Amino acid sequence: MFVLYLAPLVKADRQLQWDDVAPFFRDFTATYQGQIYAVPVDGDFHMVYYRTDLLEKAGVTPPRTWDDYVAVAKKFHGQDLNADGQPDYGSCMAKQPKHVNHQLFWSVASSFLQTQGTQQGGFFDRETMKPLVNNEAFAKALDIYKETTQYAPPDELTLNLDGARKLFMDGRCALTLDWGDTGTLAIDPAISKIPDKFGALVLPGSQQVFDRKTGKLAACDKFLCPYAIDGVNHAPYGAVGGWVGGINAAAKPAVKEAGYALISYISQPAQANVDVTIGITGFNPYRISQFTNRENWLEAGMQESVVSKYLGGISVSLKNPNMVLDLRVPENALYQREILDKALTKFLSGKITRQETMQLIEQEWEKTTDRVGREAQLKAYRASLGVE
Repeated sequence: MFVLYLAPLVKADRQLQWDDVAPFFRDFTATYQGQIYAVPVDGDFHMVYYRTDLLEKAGVTPPRTWDDYVAVAKKFHGQDLNADGQPDYGSCMAKQPKHVNHQLFWSVASSFLQTQGTQQGGFFDRETMKPLVNNEAFAKALDIYKETTQYAPPDELTLNLDGARKLFMDGRCALTLDWGDTGTLAIDPAISKIPDKFGALVLPGSQQVFDRKTGKLAACDKFLCPYAIDGVNHAPYGAVGGWVGGINAAAKPAVKEAGYALISYISQPAQANVDVTIGITGFNPYRISQFTNRENWLEAGMQESVVSKYLGGISVSLKNPNMVLDLRVPENALYQREILDKALTKFLSGKITRQETMQLIEQEWEKTTDRVGREAQLKAYRASLGVE
């Protein structure tokens, strides 16, 4: 291993409070094959943000499913949402190519593809390494993702994260999809017009999912969707997974010691639980105490009503045993940022059909797997999921 095995240091470090790190980050992003090689300093997963004032006034329930998301976006699209006399948008997403487009899409697809918990995996069949990208469930996700563009800014296909966040904070979007950053940035009245008018929730889910035995889209039941909430399968997507700190195993002992001291300091609750409340840090919650203790959030200027909704969305996401891991295998950037992203760009712009999109992704992913080595990729994929 090129990265230092950290378990002895972590176990001896009382100030780190390892058990306070949420299980998803402790057991998956910090470990490999059950061994600790990194210390989390950030937690990355997607949530949906919505305008509480708009939905409450209209008597609309925040979206539980992706079909609900589309319906809410459609309802508010074209209305003046910030009282400036201009029509605004139902949904805003950063769909710029080679940016985060592929990750936002996977937040839609995840609830259709993974149902049996994190170790099932959402990208490939963990027995064959066959891509889960050419089926009815994936087609449904493509349709939903494309439909959201109908209720979006006209330039959404070139919109980046900064642009999407600004539109939401300017009060011009009823809904958006993003990491935890939006919640801490949007409370700053210097840059936000809605510091007390937004909420966050676990990613919408689906009542129909991919049945891997039949290869079809099927209705959720207690066997197919054991973690469903009121018949809806949620699969929060840990896009990127969060920043972690690791140490070069070949470094000099003094460097290792200093490196670990720095990583531990950044991650310890005394420092981290303040850092995650400050938008410009880029740090998002990853510790249990960060969403059970409200004091730091209130001191950061987050309104009580916003704290409840923001931390509620985080809590529900982190407690969900069906959270989807980002892809962590050799050539993962090629699979996602190149092949998937390019196919999505062509699909959203109308250059290829839905079926052509799925076939293109499947063919190119299969080529990549075979080139790298199917058995090696399968072994890496299973190891990333914590599967023996």
